Amino acid sequence: MDDLIADFVAESREMLESLGGEIVAWEAEPQDRARLDNIFRFVHTVKGNCGFFDFPRLEALSHAAEDALADVRAGRRQPDVALVSAVLAIIDRIGEVIEIIDRGEKLPDGDDSSLIAALDGEVAAPDVVVEAEPVQKDESGAAAPTVAPRTIRLSVELLDRVMSGVSDMVLARNELARRLRESQEDVGVDGAFERLSAIIAEMRDSITRTRMQRIENLFVALPRMVRDLSAELEKQVMVDVDGGDVELDREMIEMIRDPLTHIIRNAVDHGIEAPADRLAAGKREIGLLNVSARQSGNQILIDIADDGKGIDGDRLVEKAIANGVIDKKAAKELSHSEKLSLIFEAGLSTAKSVTSISGRGVGMDVVRSNIERIGGIVEVDSKPGEGTRMTLRVPLTLTIIPALTVSIGEQNFAIPRSSIEEIVRANGSSVTLERVGGAGIATIRGRRVPEIALADVLGLDSAMTDEQRTLVVLRPAGGDVFALAVDQIHDHEELVVKPAAPAVMATGLYAGTTLADDGSPILLFDPAGLAQVGGVKLEKQDRSTRIVEDKVAANDDAVELLLFRALGGERRVIRLGNVDRIEDVAASQISESAGALRVQLGETILPLAGLEAKEMLGERPTVRVFRLSDGEQEMGYAFDQVIDIQTLSHDLIPASGQGAVSGVSLVGEEPAEMVDAHWLFAHHLGEQTGRKANLVCALPTDDPWMRNMMRPIVEAAGYRVVDASTDAAEAADLVIASAEDGAKAKTDEKGRVLRLRRTPEGSDDSIYRYDRAGLIMALKAAAGGE
Repeated sequence: MDDLIADFVAESREMLESLGGEIVAWEAEPQDRARLDNIFRFVHTVKGNCGFFDFPRLEALSHAAEDALADVRAGRRQPDVALVSAVLAIIDRIGEVIEIIDRGEKLPDGDDSSLIAALDGEVAAPDVVVEAEPVQKDESGAAAPTVAPRTIRLSVELLDRVMSGVSDMVLARNELARRLRESQEDVGVDGAFERLSAIIAEMRDSITRTRMQRIENLFVALPRMVRDLSAELEKQVMVDVDGGDVELDREMIEMIRDPLTHIIRNAVDHGIEAPADRLAAGKREIGLLNVSARQSGNQILIDIADDGKGIDGDRLVEKAIANGVIDKKAAKELSHSEKLSLIFEAGLSTAKSVTSISGRGVGMDVVRSNIERIGGIVEVDSKPGEGTRMTLRVPLTLTIIPALTVSIGEQNFAIPRSSIEEIVRANGSSVTLERVGGAGIATIRGRRVPEIALADVLGLDSAMTDEQRTLVVLRPAGGDVFALAVDQIHDHEELVVKPAAPAVMATGLYAGTTLADDGSPILLFDPAGLAQVGGVKLEKQDRSTRIVEDKVAANDDAVELLLFRALGGERRVIRLGNVDRIEDVAASQISESAGALRVQLGETILPLAGLEAKEMLGERPTVRVFRLSDGEQEMGYAFDQVIDIQTLSHDLIPASGQGAVSGVSLVGEEPAEMVDAHWLFAHHLGEQTGRKANLVCALPTDDPWMRNMMRPIVEAAGYRVVDASTDAAEAADLVIASAEDGAKAKTDEKGRVLRLRRTPEGSDDSIYRYDRAGLIMALKAAAGGE
């Protein structure tokens, strides 16, 4: 409340200062409507604020002045010298009271009836000075301290100029970092650069915070709005607001104000039932609406939850089929969350009747598009009869974002990193490209997604063929994935985003502009705009075609590797299929607990490899982390920087012992260590290892775990891998299958079946899939004919 009062005082002072000349000019020329409107706006604003802060004396003064000025504006009264003097006296009195409030002193109860009477011309406006009540003394006789925060109001333009200066410093730091990487290493210079980087990062954060505002300013009007809606709808709703101290970019608050209001209106109108219906359903008569905000990493999460009747997913599906959004076949395959997501389709509503508040089937699609425009996501979860929860995930600020730079020919562009799912070679073993009805389709490890070439969308010349390009798989906020073909990919960097020229933004392709570390301009893409201009209809994608039955070639020699530099400086590679994504993590999010290093990624705590002790980070404020996945479980792997995506074209020389590195090979004409993802997962589950043979093994390559985790172990044991669903599996010396799916593997009389189970406990005819020693023993036994 102290912060809100400080804002009220600062705003009132600012308006009084700007009105100083207006009031004098209005006294000389009472017929000037523009000046009259400015004065009316001031007293109207003061009246509204006083009602909230419980300043009855100020409210009475401003209310009386507002009524008199309203009569003048409506032509019911002509301004004269007496009226102008009375208004001036009231505004002076308001100014005196505001100064008392600013000093933290108690307002006197004085009588302003003579001032108010002067507005009606009954008496002359008196000259009265308001005196504050004596300051309370403590027992020692000293004045009790007042809590009046010192504030200063700055224009947004000035803050933008300061932020622009800091942005230039960030760009200069990036350029210096690039030059240091290219030059001979100097430990002293590197240390000074790290200190400079930390200082710039701290300054950037401080300047960014000047644009921040407590989200309480967004929440403060919600109880009154819910009260009015409840009265109009004859319902009883209690609203609980939490997290008002969370800070968010001032512009972001304004951008989410309308979407938040619309969601709350829907919750009160359609979510929470009438009192009689709630009692019949065994609920209490008063409905509860909870609005909360919290920070998670570099995102702000705003939850709007009600205990109403929930969303009928099946009814939404019926509406969607009737409106032609989906067909009946696709509707049968929808999950519960996909059914609920239909609420964001234009024209869909489950309301039985249209009210003045909602029910026309418009709005939720606009809510999502507005949130996505600022890089956010809207999530919905609902249980019939229990209630609905809407979650808005919005970025903390729009000024500096992590991005990936790509190029077509000599032209560079940037893509927000938050929209990137993965990066793959178009000619990789797990990727096939095709044209269907003139549109590009990319099949990546069995997943079929639309594919567009950036060169074609922009009309730029490119010397590369489709197979020579790199595919960046994008998922716009809240949408389906598509693949963007680019000539080259470059660095991941933090880029300073500024608005582009209106003509550029009107294309719908871009979210803003930035500068590279060498000072050259770069346009930042809007992934959703790219999809729309490229002809990808994200919302209309046939859900039945996202996963296809195409089998990945199991014995393809080309293995996609991600080449990176470890924290210790080693060149290492890891199979691209094991990496789910790359995260930038603050050093404070890494801790040692339960005897091991762990990292907090969002709201998940994962085991962390690649780092022997937290002390290895030194003065690093952040560290990059691979998010590794075996299809069911996840873990982190800390590293320094990504170098490139390569293909394994040389033999792997096995390591002499078991550990995080399975061997070494030439990658990019230089030695690189191969990370053993299977050992990492087994080690963090408390298991260990063994080694090697030379026959044929069949395994189901449509299973991601079998393909990415088991296949490297089998190949390291000397087997040649074939797909279990092909004819080549008939002559296999060993067939590997999952114990849980009950599948009968195809094999002949000489073949053996090795069944793997997902849990440590189980029958003797199967092996726990992270029992590394047991797996190696079984592979050796099969190779020896046992």
